[in-house]
Amino acid sequence: MTIKGVLFDFSGTLFRIEPVGDWLSAVLDAAGITLDDSELARCARELEEAGALPGGANPLRTPEHLAELWAERDTSGELHRRTYTGLAREVALPDDRLYDLLYDRHKTPAAWRPYPDTGAVLAGLRERGIGIGVVSNIGWDLRPVFREHGLDDFVDTYALSFEHGVQKPDARLFRAACEGLGQDPADVLMVGDDRRADGGAAALGCAVHFVDHLPADRRPAGLLPVLALAGEGH
Repeated sequence: MTIKGVLFDFSGTLFRIEPVGDWLSAVLDAAGITLDDSELARCARELEEAGALPGGANPLRTPEHLAELWAERDTSGELHRRTYTGLAREVALPDDRLYDLLYDRHKTPAAWRPYPDTGAVLAGLRERGIGIGVVSNIGWDLRPVFREHGLDDFVDTYALSFEHGVQKPDARLFRAACEGLGQDPADVLMVGDDRRADGGAAALGCAVHFVDHLPADRRPAGLLPVLALAGEGH
């Protein structure tokens, strides 16, 4: 198989969201709100357990009144915001403004960190003349994150669930990405961290490679095998 294009998931594959404690602290600082250490720790712990940080841990328990939203949260920007602010509201926070401010914070480039080998792998694929796409279940435009971190020039096409109204593992999202690259799915490799969602690309005939969903500092070289896989046949 000759790889002519590589599709990447975003969160947990190319980039990692900041830890919950940092997320909360950044918003509190911007809002001019001070909490003592024990209250800060409680809020952070409960927000993480609630799954309120997109790109972070899933909820330990999805509230019944949010179950339908959770299932289709990435198909529109409105549903995404309603889902995650709803999860955050399961936690008692000291100021009602914080629920929307927390959601807004996670969409900023400052909240995301590329994995240590992301730039090198994208540059290596570009040097080989291999097309690059990003396929993400997401409720907002992530292109500014790539631009801010100097990686947007490597990406030829984006297929974002909220822009298409479908989410992985629906094959239509992967098909849109392959069409964006101008490549047959049989010549495309999908790289992601979610076996169910990202594995949906196999239904189109794409090869699939998985990486571990770990914090950025615990996965310094998880993407490097992609260069070897894409190099086969080149």
